[in-house]
Amino acid sequence: MTSATGPGAHASASSLGRMVRHMLPYLRQQKKLAAGGVLAMLTEVVLRVAEPWPVKYVIDALSVSLGARLDGDLAPATLWLLLVCGGCALALAMLRAMASFLTTLAFALTGSRIATRLRADLYQHVQRLSVQYHRTTPQGDLVQRLVADIGRLQEVAVTAGLPLMGNMLTLVAMSGVMLWLNPPLTLCVLGCAAAFVLATRYSAPKITAAARKTRKQEGALASLAHETLGAIAVVQAYGLESALSRRFAGANQKSLTEGVRARRLAAALERATDVLVALAVGTVLFFGGLQVLRSEMTPGDLVLFLTYMKTTMKPLRDVAKYSGRIARAAASGERVMQVLRQQPAISNAADARPCSEPVRGELHFDRVWSDYGGAPVLKGVELHIRAGEHVALVGASGAGKSSLAALVMRLQDPARGEVRLDGRPLRSLTLASLRAQVAVVHQEPVLFAMSIRDNIRMGNLAADETAIVAAARQADALAFIQVLPAGFDTVLGERGETLSGGQRQRIAIARALLRDAAVVVLDEVTSGLDSRAAQAVLNSLDRLIRARTTLVITHDFDVAMRCERIIWLEDGRVVESGPRDALLAGDGRFARWGAERAPATRSTEGKYDD
Repeated sequence: MTSATGPGAHASASSLGRMVRHMLPYLRQQKKLAAGGVLAMLTEVVLRVAEPWPVKYVIDALSVSLGARLDGDLAPATLWLLLVCGGCALALAMLRAMASFLTTLAFALTGSRIATRLRADLYQHVQRLSVQYHRTTPQGDLVQRLVADIGRLQEVAVTAGLPLMGNMLTLVAMSGVMLWLNPPLTLCVLGCAAAFVLATRYSAPKITAAARKTRKQEGALASLAHETLGAIAVVQAYGLESALSRRFAGANQKSLTEGVRARRLAAALERATDVLVALAVGTVLFFGGLQVLRSEMTPGDLVLFLTYMKTTMKPLRDVAKYSGRIARAAASGERVMQVLRQQPAISNAADARPCSEPVRGELHFDRVWSDYGGAPVLKGVELHIRAGEHVALVGASGAGKSSLAALVMRLQDPARGEVRLDGRPLRSLTLASLRAQVAVVHQEPVLFAMSIRDNIRMGNLAADETAIVAAARQADALAFIQVLPAGFDTVLGERGETLSGGQRQRIAIARALLRDAAVVVLDEVTSGLDSRAAQAVLNSLDRLIRARTTLVITHDFDVAMRCERIIWLEDGRVVESGPRDALLAGDGRFARWGAERAPATRSTEGKYDD
């Protein structure tokens, strides 16, 4: 159990404080709108303070008319007095309603704009985080933080934060008026308020902790659903529906348990607040009634004081009512801040400059070491690749082939050593200009749920229709695109699943062609394709890599034989490097690997030679 002054309370207040500090720059961007909302709120508070006074005058006047003796030579009720007080009450209510409307509108717009900007910044920030981060972070949970958690922050800011802010201002104003009206009764009310503060300090950390666990479980649920639906073909093929449903149900039950606990704690606080409010009302009725009987205050004063007291106690009710929402918002805010505090592993150096044009594509790896998860992958690699050279990176899985290519794109940086492009260290180049010089075709081509035209245009967002069609033609994709009912306007399914593997690869090649980069990385581009589709893809690649520096990552001997130079990696080191024919004629690893293949498999030998 966490006490009110224990670590839980401090952690909750600290995290809430960090979240508020992080939101201040966004709030400053909307300072005019927010200031207008504050002004409208202050107007509403003033009108709320003034609103009960017509009732006081009417009650006192009616009491005098009924024969009561009141101090202050109060006049009896008249038609004119009733009319004026009724009109004032109506006018004050209407003005307060208008001020309340303007306050709600101003703060709703402020909250929406802040949430929109925060979500955009978070999305941009997430895209800058390292590939390693994304590999170890559940994607469903990231989406939950990006969409649901920021949405909850916005909702609570408008539905709970705004009313609480206004009511706290009202509490201060009303308390001042009550002290002026009757200090002894005010002390009774403040005593009940103090008891509420103690109850809140005891309950709030527990509610926040339960809400934090709920949000964590909801994130786990989203990740599980994302993972399952993303692999639905495997799930159905292996008959895993029941097993995964049970796993989802278990996670769902945990989320339900924590959610119910948070709501139970919030409900208990709310009921305790009702008791405290009732105690305050009863105390004021008793002692205030005695004062009226002693002629120490008028009946109108008692009604006025009771009205102020009930208005003053409203913030206490709201804190209890909204405590669950506020706790869930605090938990959501923590989750958003956790992502924003993640620093990108790769960023522009202070003195980074754009690539000079034109880029030739010469690469030099100077005693490069790299690691993955703390374990060394590349170990002192020394390698020079000439501009326009076609190089096959071969070797067993885990030898470091993909790490070598990742270094070229600065998806990771060397732990030691240096990689240079055209003699310039990669760290001295801006990320955008460097990556603009590299085109990648992956083993599993990544296509987006948009039209074929837009998928190809992703290679060069400034490309016109003529360039897009030309790229599709060069990639041997134009024929099958034109057969589709909507042609280039055909919208693909998620990850391009509506196309065959070979068609997806050719769309990816067209995108790479449109990029017109100096360096091309081909990562197992024919893996999983039948011989006919693989041959079509390889023919398309001939046009892509012509006169470009090309790194071909492959386990396919035929694909390796299409390159003019072979680099054999083993345990993070280059153990063989040289012309294809020279290595094949020797007795090294590549020659032994080639000897295991039938001669007939070498029909495509030399295809990549210029």
